[in-house]
Amino acid sequence: MTFPFRAGLAAALSLAAAPALAHAVLAVTQASPNQTYRGVVQIGHGCDGKPTTGLTVTIPDGVVAAKPMPKAGWQLSTVKGAYARPIPSHHGTITEGVKEIAWTGGSLPDDQYDEFVFQARLTDAVAPGGTVYFPVRQQCDGAVVDWREVPAAGQSARDLKSPAPGVRIVAAASTAPAAAAPAGPVKAGDLTIEQPWIRATPGGAKVAGGYLQVTNTGTEPDRLVSASIPLAGRGEVHQMSMDKGVAKMAPVDAGLVIKPGETVVLKPGGYHLMFLDLKGPVKAGDTLEGSLTFARAGTVPVRFAVGAIGASAPEAAGGHQHH
Repeated sequence: MTFPFRAGLAAALSLAAAPALAHAVLAVTQASPNQTYRGVVQIGHGCDGKPTTGLTVTIPDGVVAAKPMPKAGWQLSTVKGAYARPIPSHHGTITEGVKEIAWTGGSLPDDQYDEFVFQARLTDAVAPGGTVYFPVRQQCDGAVVDWREVPAAGQSARDLKSPAPGVRIVAAASTAPAAAAPAGPVKAGDLTIEQPWIRATPGGAKVAGGYLQVTNTGTEPDRLVSASIPLAGRGEVHQMSMDKGVAKMAPVDAGLVIKPGETVVLKPGGYHLMFLDLKGPVKAGDTLEGSLTFARAGTVPVRFAVGAIGASAPEAAGGHQHH
C-alpha cells in the first residue's frame, strides 16, 4: 500500500528538480500501524556540492498528528490541511493537521551531515506489508532536489533517480500470553538484547521506565530510537543526569548509539526507556509483549518482565528468544 501526496504538489516539485547528488533517507525504515513514529530525515550531502539551505517534508495520507522538532539556526514552518478521513483519538475526532513541515534559513555544507526530526502517528490506514512514503524537498544554494519518486509494483527504490524516503509497515508485536514463549536473549542481526524489563507503576501513573542490555557484535553502529508496549501511547529513549544535585531527564532525540563491539546497559539512573501516556497500571509479575526499534535492525519484538515498584534490577529469567 502506498499513499501518494497531492498531485498539485507533485507537479510543482517536479518543475524544480535538479541533478540528484544528495541523499535524503529516514533513519527508521520500519514501523507499526497505530503507533507513534519518530521520523529522522538524514541529509548526508548537498546538491551538486552546494550547501543545503532548506528541507520540506510532506506528510502523506494515513499519517496524522505530525509535530516537527525545532532546529537551532533554522526557521520552522508548517502547512495544515484536511485529513482524507476523520481520525478518532484520545482527545476526540480530528479532521485536520500538519501536512507539510519546512526548515529554512540554515546552511548545511556539502561535506557535513545533519538530521531533521518530526513525530507523527501512523493510523490503521497504513496496512502491514505496505510502505508509506514521505516526499522530501531539499533546497540548496541555487538548486532543488525533489525526493518524491515512488516505485511501481515489483520495482525497487534503488532503480529510481530520486526516491522518496519510505517506511515499511510491519505488524505490531503480539499481545499473546506470556507462556507462549520463554523469556531470554533476543537476536536481531548483529544485536543481542538481554533482560528487557519494566518497573511496575502505582495506580494512576502515566509513565513507566524500561531497561535492558544490548550488545553489538557487528562492524557497523546501530541506534536504539524508540520502543512500544500495548499499554503505552509511545516509548522514547531518555537519559537521566545530575546537575548540581538535581536530577534531570531528557529524551535522546537522535537515538542511543550502540557502537561495534560495545554493550550498552539501560538502567535506573542513566539511559532508559520512557513509556508515556499509559492506558493502565503496569503490574509487578506480569510479562508484556513489546518491541524495540533500531535504525539498522528495524523493529524487534521483545518481552518485558515487570519488576516491583522502585526495583533497581530485573528478576532472574531463563530461556531464550530468537529473532
